[in-house]
Amino acid sequence: MLNTECIQLDSSRALHVIEIESITEDITKLLDEYFVSICEGDSDSEICLVKKRLAKFLETKNEETQMGAVAEFFIHLYLNQLSFKQEFLFLNLEENSIKKGFDGLFSKNSETFLVESKSGTILTKNISHRNKLHTAYTDLKNYVSGKSEKGKNNPWRNAYNHASHLDVCAEKGIRKKIAKLRDMYDMGEYTDIKDYKIIPCSTIFLNSVWDSAENLKILTTHEFLKSYDCVSLDAICISKKSLELFKEYLGE
Repeated sequence: MLNTECIQLDSSRALHVIEIESITEDITKLLDEYFVSICEGDSDSEICLVKKRLAKFLETKNEETQMGAVAEFFIHLYLNQLSFKQEFLFLNLEENSIKKGFDGLFSKNSETFLVESKSGTILTKNISHRNKLHTAYTDLKNYVSGKSEKGKNNPWRNAYNHASHLDVCAEKGIRKKIAKLRDMYDMGEYTDIKDYKIIPCSTIFLNSVWDSAENLKILTTHEFLKSYDCVSLDAICISKKSLELFKEYLGE
């Protein structure tokens, strides 16, 4: 299990703060349990082959992209641990890339949750979990309202394509809900973040020197999360010792 402290901020908002100082035996077991399903869904692939595939993807990318991918992976791992259902494939089978659009769309009890993950290194000026969470929340807000500066691609179309993949095993009701939002977006009928259950996430890589300062800071300065418009919010903050921890697990 991941080392987590969870604070219930109010009836609809929670903060999850996670420390990953090393890949312990328990974390290795958790990774082994969910690795294939996170990457490929119900593909029945051998874990050794999927690990090689992800390692190959990472080695072709710069450090910033690697950090983003690894940060997302551990967010997905944590949500799987909490029995959320992943309605997408981490790896795009046709592109050998991580998915585009929302960083994740999960479900629980037939309700959908939108995930956006932001990450960076502790060496970056003014980096903090608060700033990363704000950027993640703003990106989700702009995605659903059609105001994203990252382009005019329909994020719901990509979400629908993933949810419709055979190995994702999404419920028909989930697919119908996403399809309706996809079609509305195409017609210029956008929605508001206040109508969604959201999971903004922040991951800070600590340049191989363990320090819990950023996690301690967000645990005492989290009141700003109550100002975020949404149906419900689960903010996830992870401090991770280094990028190399995951690479070592992959066998590099």
